[in-house]
Order: sequence, then C-alpha cells, then structure tokens
Amino acid sequence: MIRNKLVVVTGGAGFIGSHLAWELVKDNDVIVVDNLYTGKEENVPPGAKLVRADIRDYEATAELISNADYVFHEAAQVSVVESIRDPAFTEEVNVLGTLNVLKALLEGHGKLIFASSAAVYGDNPHLPLKETERPRPLSPYGITKATAEEYLRVFHELYGLPVVSLRYFNVFGPRQSANQYAGVISIFINRALKGEPLVIFGDGKQTRDFIYVRDVVRANLLVAESRKANGGVFNVATGRETTILELAMKIIEITGTTSSIVFDKPRPGDIKHSRADISEIRKLGFEPEWSLEEGLKKTVEWYAKNKL
Repeated sequence: MIRNKLVVVTGGAGFIGSHLAWELVKDNDVIVVDNLYTGKEENVPPGAKLVRADIRDYEATAELISNADYVFHEAAQVSVVESIRDPAFTEEVNVLGTLNVLKALLEGHGKLIFASSAAVYGDNPHLPLKETERPRPLSPYGITKATAEEYLRVFHELYGLPVVSLRYFNVFGPRQSANQYAGVISIFINRALKGEPLVIFGDGKQTRDFIYVRDVVRANLLVAESRKANGGVFNVATGRETTILELAMKIIEITGTTSSIVFDKPRPGDIKHSRADISEIRKLGFEPEWSLEEGLKKTVEWYAKNKL
C-alpha cells in the first residue's frame, strides 16, 4: 500500500484518474492536476487538492510534479475521432504534455506511472497481444501514446528515471463519459436506460477485452510499488474476449430495457478483434478480480443514479 506520500494525479478529474485519486486519498496527500477540459470538478474526492492547470504549461505544473513521490499521468486527449480531426492538438497534449511531466520529474525524486493504450497495437491479428509486438497504430491518438512510451523508455535508460507504461485495453465503469466518442459500454448503457436502440457497427462479432476500472486502479498501485516494474511496459486487461453482440445482450438483460439491437455498416478504422496477453503483469501479482457482469451491474447502477 502507498501510504503517507505526496501523490500527483494528472487528469484526476477525469474517468480513470478520479478513481485513482479516490483510492489514493485514503492514505496520502493527493494533488489533482486537471484543466477540466473533459474532467469534472465533482469527480475530485474530498481531501484532494485540485489545481486547475494544463500539462502543456510547464511553469504551472513543474513544481507540483517535482515534489511528488508518485505521479500517475492520466491527463490526455483520449478521443480517437478528435485525434483524426486535430492531430496537432493531440500531439501537444499527449506527447509534449508527457515530456513536461518527465522533465519535471528529473528535478525531483518521484516515480511515473503512465496511462498508455492498446491503441498502440493497431489492428494486429497476433492474439493474444504481447507487449513485444511492434506498434502499428491506426490513429494519431495511437501514435502519440506509442511516442510517449518511447520517451519514458529513453528517460529511464538515459537518466535512470523510474517509469512504467500501462497499456489499458477497454476500460469501463462509473464516471465514464457517455458522449458519442466514449467507450461502447457507456454509450450502450446510456441508450439502454433511455429505451433507445443499441447500434452495433458491423456484424457484432468483433471482440474487445473489457476491464473494470477498479482493476485498472489496482494495476496502477501494484506497478507503482514494484521495483521490478521500473522501465517496463504492461498490458492492463483481463485476457478475455467478448463480442459486441454479447455485450449488447448482457446490457439489455441487466437494465431490463425494451431497447432493440440495430446493426449499421462497419466504421472505417475499427479494429476487428482485441485480446491481451497479461502474463507480464501477472508476474508482478496482478489478477483481474471483477467479472464483466459484476462490473456492468455497478456501472449501470451509477448511470441510473446519474442521468447523463
């Protein structure tokens, strides 16, 4: 357990970052750095200090980061669609922002845990995906995550900075945005609760490796405390595939909705199949604890209470 430390969570008013902040604030001094571009102030836990700042602004964030014992770097432009529309902005936030965090950490003593993404793999048929696969991103978003990972590797090898990259697969849970660019689970749940049709692009046989956000928090805390993880890249997933059609049917069952399932033409650039090999993070002691069904029930409960 991380206790009595100064911890910075960038993007800590967002989806995954806020779950990390809520867990860490129990035993630590937590500073959330967030410009509230997509994050929400109400997501920040009581007891944590919110600093409204942009990670692209080195002067505004450097001192906070250099003083930290741990930095969980979740701040990012995470929309693939937005990255295609504005690759330069995505590069600024995801690459230059990460470079600012790394540079500030060189002035201090802290460890960086970086939120990377399975998007670095692209549409790779070699399932389950191992961390050793060559990155082949399909979007500017994926490129920025792969580039940031390389910066972490170089800062570790050149300067001895303790860093870890975590490649998140399809994370879901409470507080995830339900807009059109969000994850499929939040969109399906939001529509199911309104009795609207669940739209599947393609035949529904495409698969994803869904992981509940509480397991992602555990993975972060585990690698933060593990010296063996330093310099490493780890998949964060369950190692199980679920088809989009199975997912839609589960959500209809859990919500008790009258929603129908509607099929639309496949979207260009969508990955057909995705499943992680999690043997590397398992060596550190990680095992997913939440089943898809348990996670969905908790997520549906949250959405039902917080109508979006």
